[in-house]
Amino acid sequence: MSNIKAAYALSITQIAALINAVGRKRTVIGQGHMGTGKTSGIKAELKALNPDHVYVEFDCTNKDIQDLSAPKFVKAVEGMISDYVEFVPNAELGAHLGVPVIINFDEFFKASQPVQKGVRRIMLERMVGTIKLPEGSIVYGTSNMGSEGLGDVLPAHQRNAIVVVNTRKPTPMEYIEHGINNDFDPILLGWVNDNHHVLQTFDEVSGPEENPYIFHPRAVGQEAFFTPRSGEMASDVLKTRHLIDDQTLTAGLIGAIGARGAMDLMAFVKLADQLPSRESIKTDPMTATVPTSAAAVCLVVYRTLSTLEPDYINPWLDYMGRLDVEAQGLFANGANSKTYSKRPIMFQNKKYQQWAVANKYMFAADE
Repeated sequence: MSNIKAAYALSITQIAALINAVGRKRTVIGQGHMGTGKTSGIKAELKALNPDHVYVEFDCTNKDIQDLSAPKFVKAVEGMISDYVEFVPNAELGAHLGVPVIINFDEFFKASQPVQKGVRRIMLERMVGTIKLPEGSIVYGTSNMGSEGLGDVLPAHQRNAIVVVNTRKPTPMEYIEHGINNDFDPILLGWVNDNHHVLQTFDEVSGPEENPYIFHPRAVGQEAFFTPRSGEMASDVLKTRHLIDDQTLTAGLIGAIGARGAMDLMAFVKLADQLPSRESIKTDPMTATVPTSAAAVCLVVYRTLSTLEPDYINPWLDYMGRLDVEAQGLFANGANSKTYSKRPIMFQNKKYQQWAVANKYMFAADE
């Protein structure tokens, strides 16, 4: 990616805003590194912006030209000299529904040439065969970076007819905030917080040996690695640790994020086993154990943000007063984030309001 392209790479929210702004007339393709939330993130944003649209995800990697339409035999009627055939669109495209749709041609650059040619009219004219998409319909696409070596290419004349923008990876804080709001395991979030390099992309390093945690096209024999997507898989594996032994847990993590990441993450699992329970904090916040390491304190904070309920806020605030200023600031920044799903219940709590006023300096960045 050139310096200019890197400078103007967009977040998932920004890509969705662009698609929503021009996608009724022009087709935008969001191109980015694998596993960075292009498909699921843009989908969620567009559905929130257009709740009455029907969302269609057309996986181009699993399609051939016949998956776009099929012939329908039509018998001649008076005035016609013969029977004939017309093509009707695949129901998966939603053109027959008669309501505005949002069509994502997922992994469009990996599509076979017949499919790329077949969807050209949809992208340019909002026509599926002879059917015009209902007014307000949005067409866009997503795909990986061509530099990843995954076959993401497009002929120049087709590339010239669409708007291709680069998506950027999430920042560590964006990823952690997303994880808090989507029930990621706090151990995974604490590990990412301590290891920001797992969110690097291969074009930020000189070679695979510089960062063995991530995908690199020159890494020989690499099978699994950390991406935001595989991190969520690791989170799901971590949530089952009460059902399986450590060897099985480690094997599952290796399968999700690779051996190097899994072994490091298991060290955090051992650390998490030493944390005070939520019940001990809720029952007696002034005597519950305070971890001695910064990493363990971070895990306690992220666990609280992820699992916060109204009846836990007051005892947590008592307990938090025993933590250092950095830990209190970490919690404040998470609770004060505009994307934090539990922010309303925090801001309705009188004790938190008093604490926030007394520590207003922690919120300076949000003002």
